[in-house]
Amino acid sequence: MSTAFLFPGQASQYVGMGKDLAERFPEARDLFDIANDIMGADLRRICFEGPEDELRQTMYTQPAIFVHSIIVARLLTDTPSAAAGHSLGEYSALTAAGALRFEDGLRLVKKRGELMQESGTRSPGTMAAVIGAEPALVEEACAEARGAGIVQAANFNSPGQIVISGSIEGIDKAMEVLKAKGVRIVKKLPVSGAFHSPLMQYAQDEIGAVLDATDISDARYPVYANVTGEPVREASVIREMLFRQMTSPVLWEASMRNMLRDGVTQFVEAGPGNVLQGLLKRISPDSPCRTAGKAEELASV
Repeated sequence: MSTAFLFPGQASQYVGMGKDLAERFPEARDLFDIANDIMGADLRRICFEGPEDELRQTMYTQPAIFVHSIIVARLLTDTPSAAAGHSLGEYSALTAAGALRFEDGLRLVKKRGELMQESGTRSPGTMAAVIGAEPALVEEACAEARGAGIVQAANFNSPGQIVISGSIEGIDKAMEVLKAKGVRIVKKLPVSGAFHSPLMQYAQDEIGAVLDATDISDARYPVYANVTGEPVREASVIREMLFRQMTSPVLWEASMRNMLRDGVTQFVEAGPGNVLQGLLKRISPDSPCRTAGKAEELASV
């Protein structure tokens, strides 16, 4: 059996995340100690106790999910042959695959979260989930709405689930166009910015210099990039993919299909929640995927 690890992105967080792991595993406690030092904030307390409003701030959400995911990856007994991570989760996947040191990965994620939050302030925007529409229809609606403002497809998550991103005016117009075209479910998301859209250009420009100054190694096994949906291992390509990811759509469905094409037979969602397990069920209903985010799910360790 060929196993792939999947790492979740923003919106998988919950108050209490990682607490049971820290209570049981010394390595989890050690990584939280390192994380607190790097963050200059009590990330452990924010994860374990909240409040939820604080945990939902992008500057804390992304490091929290990253740390939780890497703890799980290190505690799992499975040996993956490939990995992928949804948006933020791509940093977790690359760290688990040895392309980034934990400390460097966390510093990048911390900076990424800060820059995305700053971009949301400089260039306000939002996102909306589109359920039950074909990609071509979504792309057509975005093109029609661009007279009102910036809008593009940002996440191709699974058949019938696409997220669009852009300016508030662009999203409002695209939602109006989609509903006029017969799409029944179009819902704004509670996010702090227009992620994976041109409104993240400031964040992309700033993260470029940080990536250039970060040591990146070749990955031990393929990591499927959000930008292309294809496997990458070379350090130079990894750097480019992380740079482009900020303003490019997340090709998650393509990544999963390409993993299956390349021989992956089972999946483990390493980190908080089960969002990716749910997406995989829509993409490939017969592909087994187990969640690993809580102590009881790591009973074999």
